[in-house]
Amino acid sequence: MQHRTLGHSGTIVSSYALGTMTFGAEATEEASHAMLDAYFAAGGNFIDTADVYSSGVSEEIIGRWLAKRPGLRDEAVIATKGRFPMGTAPNDVGTSRRRLSRALDDSLRRLGVEQIDLYQLHAWDPITPLEESLRFLDDAVGRGKIAYYGFSNFLGWQLTKAVHTARAHGWNPPVSLQPQYSLLVRDIEFEIVPAALDAGIGLLPWSPLGGGWLSGKYKRDQRPAGATRLGENPERGMEAWKARNENPNTWRVIEAVEDIAGAHGVSQSQVALAWLADRPAVTSVILGARTSEQLADNLAAADLQLSADEIRRLTQTSRPHTGVYPYGPMAQEQRSRKMEGGR
Repeated sequence: MQHRTLGHSGTIVSSYALGTMTFGAEATEEASHAMLDAYFAAGGNFIDTADVYSSGVSEEIIGRWLAKRPGLRDEAVIATKGRFPMGTAPNDVGTSRRRLSRALDDSLRRLGVEQIDLYQLHAWDPITPLEESLRFLDDAVGRGKIAYYGFSNFLGWQLTKAVHTARAHGWNPPVSLQPQYSLLVRDIEFEIVPAALDAGIGLLPWSPLGGGWLSGKYKRDQRPAGATRLGENPERGMEAWKARNENPNTWRVIEAVEDIAGAHGVSQSQVALAWLADRPAVTSVILGARTSEQLADNLAAADLQLSADEIRRLTQTSRPHTGVYPYGPMAQEQRSRKMEGGR
């Protein structure tokens, strides 16, 4: 397991994080604790959760695990998030000072810790002034309730605005951003990745296997069934079956992943994860396993070294399609220049 700094901070995290959205929903508490044990035994140290995961149960499961293993609290880097609804009232959602103050205290209580290492706004809030949210986060750092803060699902301009607003006020700056990112979802490379690189922000990709598509579990034109996420709900979220199955590029990417996995004698998941962990600005890839077996397979990606030709094939095959402007080749040339100058 490699280790990297969390964005521009001095805190060290493993290159693969353990995502816990399945805890209390698709994984029992016993299975969740087994995954946590296996993850730390493999050299990982970065746990990612959110208050909304299983309506707080995910945080509670982690809190009970930490309570049984007090020696690991200093080793573990714990990240959680707040923003989405935890009730039905108007102020049970959002990133206002009132909402975040209660959400943070609730997360601290459920996790059973005195400080959260990374507290993240789960998404942009179009109602709350950004200054209000950032001032709350800066105050929370000052009070020792959180060590660092970051965001999830922000666009490039939103991330840049937040970074420069914090700098203008002399507040602690953000250190991370959680975007969806995989071989099947690469549009963040147009604006979000450059914004992160410019600000020294570490990316923490979620859904690195494209909701399971890159693992090879789904077959072309065969509607999924059985105990898989799409088998249980083919219209589930952004990875819904119909749209991806009808996109020829989906299967070109999966074919390339399958070929490279066969050449190495590893799973397709490991190939997709190894490619992503090596992308610019990526700090830690969030693994979202249902079982210890899935987690063990995913963690083995840390030992996989792809060749330059394999990385090139994956990158070219999965390249997102663009229009002529502003992301087409000629438009990109307008924003570049040669060191030696000239036409």
